[in-house]
This record gives sequence, C-alpha cells and structure tokens, in this order.
Amino acid sequence: MCLGVPGQIKEVYELDGVRMGKVNFGGIIKEVCLEYVPEAVVGDYTIVHVGFAITRLDEESALATLKMFEELGVLSEELNPEHLE
Repeated sequence: MCLGVPGQIKEVYELDGVRMGKVNFGGIIKEVCLEYVPEAVVGDYTIVHVGFAITRLDEESALATLKMFEELGVLSEELNPEHLE
C-alpha cells in the first residue's frame, strides 16, 4: 500500500554527507533520510514515505493518524522493513 506514516524524530546525524535520522513510529524505530526536511529537528513529527521524511506536521495530527492506522490494522504492514528501508 505504501502510505506516508507519521513519526517523531529522535536523533539527527549525517551519514556519508546525507542528513539522516532515527524516527519513532509508535515504538518502532527506523532510519530515515531527512534531506527533504532540512528544518526538522529532534522532537519534530514528520511524514515518512518509503524511507524519506517528506514534510513536518504537528504532534496532534501525527498521533491521531498513528492511532487511526493502528485501528485499521495497516500500521504494521506499512512499517514492514520492505517499505521503509
């Protein structure tokens, strides 16, 4: 399906000249490319699509979306390593 999934940035670092981060998706931590959101910092929420953070969003929207994904049963499907790594 490949939805954009909201997550909270927990760490920001550079890897081979690329801005990267560790993002928490409701308890699941994934490595994500942050090049498209250079203004994003630790603590911000972002929408991640196929391993790339594509926009920032507010905490309330992020948490509501995560809850909805969980209720629909699509969160674990979207966080499958095949989708975000």
